Amino acid sequence: MQTVSPELSFLSFFALISFFIFLIIQKYSSKLFNSKLLDVDYSKPQSFHEEAIPRSGGVAGIICFILSLIIYKTLFFEIPYDYLTISIGLFLVGFGDDFKINISPNKRLFLMSIILIISIIFFSLSIEAVDFIFLSNLLESKVFSTLFLLFCFLFIINGANLIDGFNGLLAIHLIIINFILLLININYQNENLTFIIASQIIILFSFLLFNFPKAKIFFGDSGAYLFGSLAALNVIQTNNYVNEISSFFFCILLFYLFFEVFFSFFRKLLNNQSPFKPDNKHLHMLIYNYLKVRFNFKNLNSINSILINLSYLLIISPAIFFNHNGIFCRYWFLITLVIYFLFYSRISSFLKNRIDI
Repeated sequence: MQTVSPELSFLSFFALISFFIFLIIQKYSSKLFNSKLLDVDYSKPQSFHEEAIPRSGGVAGIICFILSLIIYKTLFFEIPYDYLTISIGLFLVGFGDDFKINISPNKRLFLMSIILIISIIFFSLSIEAVDFIFLSNLLESKVFSTLFLLFCFLFIINGANLIDGFNGLLAIHLIIINFILLLININYQNENLTFIIASQIIILFSFLLFNFPKAKIFFGDSGAYLFGSLAALNVIQTNNYVNEISSFFFCILLFYLFFEVFFSFFRKLLNNQSPFKPDNKHLHMLIYNYLKVRFNFKNLNSINSILINLSYLLIISPAIFFNHNGIFCRYWFLITLVIYFLFYSRISSFLKNRIDI
């Protein structure tokens, strides 16, 4: 009889505990935090709910993640302090906004940057292999490497926060990304990172049970910042560990989170708007309005999340099969950006004369 590995036994136990942590936080967060975490602002451009829902998914998420690191310490006799520091630091920045502490976008960006720069320098984080000679040479500079990593983190973290507008959209997206990373690390027998990523997938699934298809809990900024930063760190560590896979494949894996921020930033500048001011013209919002105009779907909120993530999975699928081919991944990354732009332009043009967005 084949014995069950200690890692699998602990993960099974962890899955059960995670579910109950989310259940308790969802049920009692309004009492525990004196209704501070209830989202009652229905007038926000990114708001698509009509009842008060707690933004306490990040609180449950950080509790579960710290618990997973305690289990990790039991199994591997060490603590991944880079994961611990970055997760807690970014969670706290987002939690301030969830707790209705008035922190301007500029101050939040500054706080995130400080936490990330300190973490990058203290833990000697770096991207060790890239399929681009010019960039590879630049990354030999400590200053450039630090700034490059900082921008990578900021793009992914803010991208996660931007798409966190519909039930299950961000959680399903992160599950797809982390599941692909999990398979890669299993294939290359990276047990430590496999456990860390598997525990995150369990946490995301636990959250999804209370957020999809009907939302009883939201991630909040704290949850989006937390799991966005963890996804970025997972990709960096996997890229460094597995040299056989093209670094452009990991760019493809993160293209939606990255390009959502990049495109939105310049779109707002061209329209004489502040890049830091939220609006309702992000791709996932346009798709929602498109479906609303063209079809009479019930549960349109959750359907939108499924369609977007299925489209994303379809777009990145060729790169999954050719992830070792650096030339293919390089050009496919560019193609994904073109697909995004064309898709956005087509839907935006369709909606322009039909509804006020």
